[in-house]
Amino acid sequence: MILADKIAELRKKNGWSQEELAGQLGVSRQSVSKWESASSIPDLDKILKMSEIFGVSTDYLLKDSDGPDEEAITYAAPDTIPDADSSGDIRTVSLEEANTFMDITQDMAAKVAAGVSLCILSPILMILLGGLSDEEGGYILPEALAVAAGFTVLLVMVAAAVSIFIWYARKTERFEYLEKEPIELAYGVTGVVEKRKKGYEPSHGISLVIGVVLCILSAVPVFVLGVLDEEGMLAIFGVIFCLVIVSAGAFFLVRTCVIFGSFQKLLEEGDYSRDKKLADKRNEIITTVYWCIVTAVYLGWSFHTMEWHRTWIIWPSAAVLFAAVLGVSEAYHKKRK
Repeated sequence: MILADKIAELRKKNGWSQEELAGQLGVSRQSVSKWESASSIPDLDKILKMSEIFGVSTDYLLKDSDGPDEEAITYAAPDTIPDADSSGDIRTVSLEEANTFMDITQDMAAKVAAGVSLCILSPILMILLGGLSDEEGGYILPEALAVAAGFTVLLVMVAAAVSIFIWYARKTERFEYLEKEPIELAYGVTGVVEKRKKGYEPSHGISLVIGVVLCILSAVPVFVLGVLDEEGMLAIFGVIFCLVIVSAGAFFLVRTCVIFGSFQKLLEEGDYSRDKKLADKRNEIITTVYWCIVTAVYLGWSFHTMEWHRTWIIWPSAAVLFAAVLGVSEAYHKKRK
């Protein structure tokens, strides 16, 4: 239970309205409403006054727990006390910043997911028209016109998706430090973020299940229709249905991962843990040099042999090798420590 919940619970236990509590504290009803909705945190003097009015200890109000603590209270926010080995320049995230970031992310998550789905769906028309033009007699359009129309639609859909990604990046640009820098949460922020995360976890689990199941089932139309008509239009429709199902699955996965990722960034969990951020910073130079070399090798080999249909194998091979390179780098760092 966080401070906001405790204020609301204690007020209701005493049978007071928000106006009555506000009158006793000398604040407006809107202030009490913001405290109870975790939109803001009361000042220390108001917390001291509430402890007297409600007849509870300040420990009970300040600590994110269900009951009072016997230890002496420290008014410095526990969330903002840096570790002993911190450099002293860790950025503190206020409640307003955290709420703004979570609200923007939740608002944009569906739009970003729709952008990913657009990218997956973009080649459908080109595949369909290409299949129709290849049929005996050439239905509807000649091959050149089919490719031109399909490619135009593909570019339009990809352009729309990219515009969404840029829009999202612009809106969250000021919060980029959450992904790269160690942070500390101001008093009360941890409890608010954890409450929102806990409330979203059931939806997150359901969305993950739906997304994964759809991606697995997407192979069914390709297999079934391909068997029924290996080289005809049914096989083409199988690919189209596959892309439609994959796009739906990707929508669920991307949307929920974007929202859940906002909680992890603020709480420094998972891929955004402090150790992971420090490791990424250490390996930044290695990453840049490695991928520049891989790109140079790929281009040199491809232009020399002109076998682009084979040289693509460099990329998955390089990705696997890159994981090994980072593993060796981290092992060396730990050994030095």
